Amino acid sequence: MKNILLSLTLLLNLAGGAQQFVSTGMIEYEVKTNVHKLLDEEDNVWTRMAKEQMPKFTTSYYQLTFNDNKAIYKFDRFDDPTKRRQMFAIGNVEDDIWYSDYATGSSVRVKSVDDNYLLADQLLHIDWKLSPNETREIAGFNCRKATGVIFDSVYVFAFYTDEITVSGGPMVINGLPGMILGLTIPRMYTSWIATKLEVAGVEVKKIVAPTRGKKKDPVLIAKDIKKAVSDWGTWGRQILWKTML
Repeated sequence: MKNILLSLTLLLNLAGGAQQFVSTGMIEYEVKTNVHKLLDEEDNVWTRMAKEQMPKFTTSYYQLTFNDNKAIYKFDRFDDPTKRRQMFAIGNVEDDIWYSDYATGSSVRVKSVDDNYLLADQLLHIDWKLSPNETREIAGFNCRKATGVIFDSVYVFAFYTDEITVSGGPMVINGLPGMILGLTIPRMYTSWIATKLEVAGVEVKKIVAPTRGKKKDPVLIAKDIKKAVSDWGTWGRQILWKTML
């Protein structure tokens, strides 16, 4: 399968017909945002001109390194057409870091806004509805579908595999009986798809909570951003959601 690189030693080494489960590894996610749909949120002369200059999609890649019940999620790179095109970003996405402890339900994030802020909080709680009969293969894993709601009204659609035993996923999305390999948030016009899993030579030592950044209450920074973008219409909501995730 194109763009999929699997370390098969642990995945396909069946002992006596038993299934092999994965608890340590590094997943790469391809993150695609439909920029034209974002521009359509505020239809005016400027956005129509911008659509003529912008590719329909921007693409970036993130890495989730996990070991047992802890994980760290970081930016890796842009694809060539997307490099430095961050017209809908605040701060520098390359500085953002997500550390998650799924056993304690806690997280520590570095979010770049006007500065890099260190945010300690509980992991996002999501009430999931499982659809076990809806399946999809992602990165060589059979995944089941689940639907959840965040921020009161924003739907998220996830595909997870219980062959990876960590109950995590991109950013602070979590809470399913296995790892999320596919994620779509339609109102953010963004999808996350795992393109590869590595299980050999994983740098588990880097799975530590970040310490650099200005400490700030996540509730307060959300209030500050909400106030700052209150007259930005739908784009303001997009910025707020991105910051809270």
